[in-house]
Amino acid sequence: MTATQNDKTEKMNLRSALIERIGGYMTAHSIGVAAELGLADLIKDGVRSSEEMAAESGTHEPSLRRLLRTLTAVGLTTEPEPGCFALTEVGAQLRSDSPDSLRAFSRMFCHPILLKAWLGLGHSVATGERAFDHIYGKDFYSYIATEEEEASVLFNEAMSEESRIAAGQLAAGYDFSGAKKVVDLGGGDGTLLAAILPTQPHLKGIVFDSAAGVAEAPDTLKKAGITDRCEARAGDFFADIPTDGDLYIIKSVFQDWNDEDSLALLRSCRAQMPDSATLLIVGSVLPETASTDDPIKFFTDLNMLVNSGGRERTESEFRTMLEETGFTVQSVQLQAAGPLSIIEATPAAAR
Repeated sequence: MTATQNDKTEKMNLRSALIERIGGYMTAHSIGVAAELGLADLIKDGVRSSEEMAAESGTHEPSLRRLLRTLTAVGLTTEPEPGCFALTEVGAQLRSDSPDSLRAFSRMFCHPILLKAWLGLGHSVATGERAFDHIYGKDFYSYIATEEEEASVLFNEAMSEESRIAAGQLAAGYDFSGAKKVVDLGGGDGTLLAAILPTQPHLKGIVFDSAAGVAEAPDTLKKAGITDRCEARAGDFFADIPTDGDLYIIKSVFQDWNDEDSLALLRSCRAQMPDSATLLIVGSVLPETASTDDPIKFFTDLNMLVNSGGRERTESEFRTMLEETGFTVQSVQLQAAGPLSIIEATPAAAR
């Protein structure tokens, strides 16, 4: 191949790389429709024809086949013979019966509500304001709670799915032997403690969140068989948190808040948790400089800008916030809980 041909090939590859990224929203819509239709449940472990799946899903077969071919092009399905499709390991995560299911997560983040909010990204970049509020006239949580009850239920299910893997990794990878009672601040439906406590029979726990946040926690704790050791409490963690814990966990919460609110939460923790207690922050930690290594963290950061007004942070930014609010960082374990990291801190005056 000549130098001129090499140059043309490189230019075509660069062109294709950009166009593929421009089409990212097409990928999201394709996955969202596949999740809504439950295509992964129709395929399951076998090879199914588009004719069979169209009949079972009530869809237009030629159009469904085009969707399935596109899913094959992005790695969710394979087409071993014309018109017949199987799941890849990536696509199998859309199965509703998978322990690693991300079907609800896919449906939520490909939902028209969020996709419409993302149309306001330019507004957020220009003003620093939440695009969601600009488009819908109220914040995300208020909107889905009052206007989109179905989306609110779906969001809670999606967050539970997202938490499941990280919860299992945290339960297996952190040494809980020195703790007696763990408090999960912003613990939602109790997924995290439902993963931790069965592996730690000496531990007791409290799931703490707003009344709406903990509404489903009793059922989760009951299914995990830990109601004798764990309770759900409702409250406002900016004002009043349980004071009887010795290990406090805040998982995937700070990304929802701006710096002012994050500092307020940390000050609330420092003022009310015992001096001998430990604080674990479990969440994404951005690298100090961006690279192509983990784009999901940066997508999440922009999603927070658009929808919640929060942000992801670097290790140095977390250290600064913790030191400012009276904590000393004891360790930072990057990606120690699946994709999430663990920051361990203690009250500065205590140790």
